[in-house]
Amino acid sequence: MDIKGHNWAEEESDGENECGEFLYGVQGTCCVDLYRHPQLDADIEAVKEIYSESAVSVREYGTIDDADIDLHINIGFLDEEVATAWKVIRTEPIVLRLRFSLSQYLDGPEPTIDVFQPSNRDDFGLGIQLKKILSLFSSHQWRYLSNEVLRSQQERRLRWLRVSGSIKRFRAGLSIFSPVPKSPSFPGVQDSAVRSGLAGADLRVPRIMNRSVSCTLRNPKLELYGSHTTTTQVSGHCKTVPTLEYGFLVQIMKYAEQRLPTLNEYCVVCDEQHVFQNASMLKPAVCTRELCVFSFYTLGVMSGAAEEVATGAEVVGLLVAMCRAALESPRKSIIFEPYPSVVDPNDPKTLAFNPKKKNYERLQKALDSVMSIREMTQGSYLEIKKQMDRLDPLAHPLLQWIISSNRSHIVKLPLSRLKFMHTSHQFLLLSSPPAKEARFRTAKKLYGSTFAFHGSHIENWHSILRNGLVNASYTKLQLHGAAYGKGIYLSPISSISFGYSGMGKGQHRMPSKDELVQRYNRMNTIPQTRCLQSRFLQSRNLNCIALCEVITSKDLQKHGNIWVCPVSDHVCTRFFFVYEDGQVGDANINTQDPKIQKEIMRVIGTQVYSG
Repeated sequence: MDIKGHNWAEEESDGENECGEFLYGVQGTCCVDLYRHPQLDADIEAVKEIYSESAVSVREYGTIDDADIDLHINIGFLDEEVATAWKVIRTEPIVLRLRFSLSQYLDGPEPTIDVFQPSNRDDFGLGIQLKKILSLFSSHQWRYLSNEVLRSQQERRLRWLRVSGSIKRFRAGLSIFSPVPKSPSFPGVQDSAVRSGLAGADLRVPRIMNRSVSCTLRNPKLELYGSHTTTTQVSGHCKTVPTLEYGFLVQIMKYAEQRLPTLNEYCVVCDEQHVFQNASMLKPAVCTRELCVFSFYTLGVMSGAAEEVATGAEVVGLLVAMCRAALESPRKSIIFEPYPSVVDPNDPKTLAFNPKKKNYERLQKALDSVMSIREMTQGSYLEIKKQMDRLDPLAHPLLQWIISSNRSHIVKLPLSRLKFMHTSHQFLLLSSPPAKEARFRTAKKLYGSTFAFHGSHIENWHSILRNGLVNASYTKLQLHGAAYGKGIYLSPISSISFGYSGMGKGQHRMPSKDELVQRYNRMNTIPQTRCLQSRFLQSRNLNCIALCEVITSKDLQKHGNIWVCPVSDHVCTRFFFVYEDGQVGDANINTQDPKIQKEIMRVIGTQVYSG
């Protein structure tokens, strides 16, 4: 029986009956419920066939001719640290709720879309970005979609299968195009060979990142109306339009799964790739295009700053201190990147701080007003904002930008920290996007990894947290030279990296190990009595050092205790340590010491992987 109730040709093979059963899903129920369109049933059955019974749920509103279709997207492929940075619960699926006309389905109005996690509705900022993406995708597809178009396209595929002589080939094809294979990590494909090939936990992200390779981009209008087209392969492109041959519901699920792992690479407003000078970072953010900056502020997406100030005052203080160090540096024209894009609160149509018209003096004045707020944890966030507004109307917008433009995940470590670093200011620092982390883990499986320090002056960290740890050798960003070649410089010995950290504002001479030891012995005997929360805002002498994980491949060049890694994908930041008022850590730490390695792995096991 076709969509309108007419009969098929009387003579059908067994295979054809099986095709018809799949195409129209629950035909028997359609005869009872005259208001539910058969193509909707067919698409629901396709989701169940390709994914699982629990991947879709339906809620009908017969009196108003509406139906809510909930599609459950498994996000278990995200690493725990990525999920934490994105504020999602990786053990709970993301729900795409589409509301269609119950009786008209694709011939009715364009569906409304909502994206949420049932246990995470109040803090699910990622859902706003994904909802915008899927709404645009649905609007574009809707211009060419109808029940008749979809039915004719599926019939063409069925006729091809009849010629090929095997309905089993059709069912096997579902597994090939299934975006989420049925395996312990990916509930979806029944093929045991595929399941065994994806069993390793470390392969979860690479599989997701490469999924879109199998998709093709066609002219939607020509494809849907059956015209002959030339297929354009867009290998690995997350915006590739998935096939429509298994129905609209499967298509939009595939598209959502393609986009999810790369949300951080695209602007949350315009959905175009970021124009940052280096690779993508971990956390989603708005791009630097002026129109997007205006929209970002107008839409009120910056409200998350209140939570950041309330729950992470020490991190906020550190971000502000880094911004100040970069702004006060004689190299600010080189290292103060990105320059803020801030909308004028008195004139929402203009930028008070504009990267195209840099005004360092006005920026310094606004930053001084931010610095004057000694205790960000005293009083409510509204009170803090009022204080800043009284001092300078651009102070609070600048603070919002400093917080929201940080594209790394940086959080204070609790008491279970690395004691040998001798500082209470220890942070988990993750800046690698899922794609880079996936490449890193693949290389780690092949070559192994170890830990080493990376020291850089505090004035450089404003850029590093937003643009990533990059190879600065032979570029204008280079500060200390590249005596051992081009690459990211690391060392297993703490004293060497402490030297690269600058040891104080404006000082770029590398101290000797003896000088560091003397300073360590002297400064660590001075009692620290100042309030913890205001330290970074008031201190004028901060030293920073990162502990990185590095791949031990042949690319890693070891010149004694100075290591050079020319492959930026082979270095990932893990921890970040801050020392104030000239205080430094133990100059004799060696990351290759088995006791030190054991302590690092203990903290990684309790902080990173357990979330």
